[in-house]
Amino acid sequence: MEIAVLDFTEDFAEDIAKIEAACFSSPWSETAILDSHKNNTYFTVAKVNGKIVGYGGVQVILDEGYITNIAVLEDFRGLGIGKKIVNRLTEYAKDQNLSFITLEVRESNERAITLYKSFGFSTIGKRRNFYEKPQEDAILMTKRFDI
Repeated sequence: MEIAVLDFTEDFAEDIAKIEAACFSSPWSETAILDSHKNNTYFTVAKVNGKIVGYGGVQVILDEGYITNIAVLEDFRGLGIGKKIVNRLTEYAKDQNLSFITLEVRESNERAITLYKSFGFSTIGKRRNFYEKPQEDAILMTKRFDI
């Protein structure tokens, strides 16, 4: 199985919206994805055998990066796809000379927290009741590049 990680094109928006709907209780629409891309969000997608199975995005504001979402379809989890997506987003942040990238993750998502820590993200706080459906706190994690 070959995993290809590619930069976003507008042709990928529909597939990303389908992944959003499969993975999140409050998914982004295709229109929201395209609007975000037009407003300084870099997206990358992961393809397996020609099918988009995951994606991630980082919004750039000045010299700061905010990871919007990272998602992998359930049948493709545990294959290293999330790792490849996080790696690409981190590379992009470095290439853009960002000071840091930050994200929120569900407190119960231990698998994702472990992945982010492996890339040098540190826990810097908590956002109470950040998520809905179900309601849950978010862990705020940041990786700094300017140190």
